[in-house]
Amino acid sequence: MAAAKKKKKADAPVLLVCGEEDFAVKACAREAYEKWSEELGGMDHEIVDATAANSGEAQKAISKLREALNTLPFFGGGKAIWFKDCNFLGDDRTATSKAVTEALANLGKMLKEFQWGDVRLIVSAGKVDKRKTFYKALNAIGNVETFAGLSIDDRDWADKAETMAFGHIKELGKSIDSEALATLVAKVGPNAAQLASEVEKLCIYVGDREEINVLDVDTITIKNKQAKAFALGDALGDRDLPRLLRILDGELWEMQFDRKKSEIGMLYGLISKVRVMLFLNEMLSAGMIRPEQNYGRFKAQLDRVPAEALPEDRRINPLAMNPYVLFRALPQSRRYSRDELIRAMDLLLGCNRKLVSSGSEGALVMQQTLTEIVRGNGVPKPQRVRA
Repeated sequence: MAAAKKKKKADAPVLLVCGEEDFAVKACAREAYEKWSEELGGMDHEIVDATAANSGEAQKAISKLREALNTLPFFGGGKAIWFKDCNFLGDDRTATSKAVTEALANLGKMLKEFQWGDVRLIVSAGKVDKRKTFYKALNAIGNVETFAGLSIDDRDWADKAETMAFGHIKELGKSIDSEALATLVAKVGPNAAQLASEVEKLCIYVGDREEINVLDVDTITIKNKQAKAFALGDALGDRDLPRLLRILDGELWEMQFDRKKSEIGMLYGLISKVRVMLFLNEMLSAGMIRPEQNYGRFKAQLDRVPAEALPEDRRINPLAMNPYVLFRALPQSRRYSRDELIRAMDLLLGCNRKLVSSGSEGALVMQQTLTEIVRGNGVPKPQRVRA
């Protein structure tokens, strides 16, 4: 993922690389360290571990950095120092302790007055509090590269992940078609480190072949938790009741051991799925799009839809959604009629009320609701149309 753009200071002796995208932060810092080490020459370059579990360890790391800065190269020449994986520049307990705050403030003052000459410093960190004196000192004398993490809450995360994966694949001398790229991102989800790992696996897997295809991705790529969460919605979209109930049962079982999972969370995911299918159903009826089995051609159709034909509110605008999610849901939307999808929304909202306000058993309520949706009792079935 690209770093936030900022005008760089030429020949600055200090570089702070930070952000929630750990993989990109480490890669950028490592590249800078190796580049400066080569340019400066010599063998006295140093990596200082800056990961601390408490304020005492943080102060020791700061002392080691001071020592590294004040120790001249034994054989002369320059010196590159990497203050690696610093985890006390944010707003957690260690970072906000009085001792660490004072130590960082004093270090920042020292760095401002330091005679850099042929000494270079790289600081790599996760979350950074930009209000603190130390950050302001680094920003004043050096350059800052920030890598924001991929997040499911970012509507553009899939596009950013595709750009990142495509660039990595190109660097490794391979190419990938658009459908395979979209499939890869959908399976991995918003996780840059795993995405990079899966890209490397794919490039090794295809061997001498230049292009990576969908079959390669399906064969070798591992689904992460975020991608597995789509399985419940896909089973609902496919109108496969046995698979739907089996996946629901598995999700409910895992919920006992994962506090981040909840029945309400699963329900909201299903509501989003039905909403997407309803959008697509309406777009098909209005002639905005046609049934299409090729992802590239489907994406081209979306690009031709006039922006003014859809709501400005991104929350209810299909064009603001990940196009691959829409592509996957396209054939599923044709398994339900418009009336069935509207009824499904009503049933899911009713399920939500029962889960929130009554003492009903959540598992039973969800099973009954999903069964009603898939069976479509009392609602005319859609006509089957071939793609």
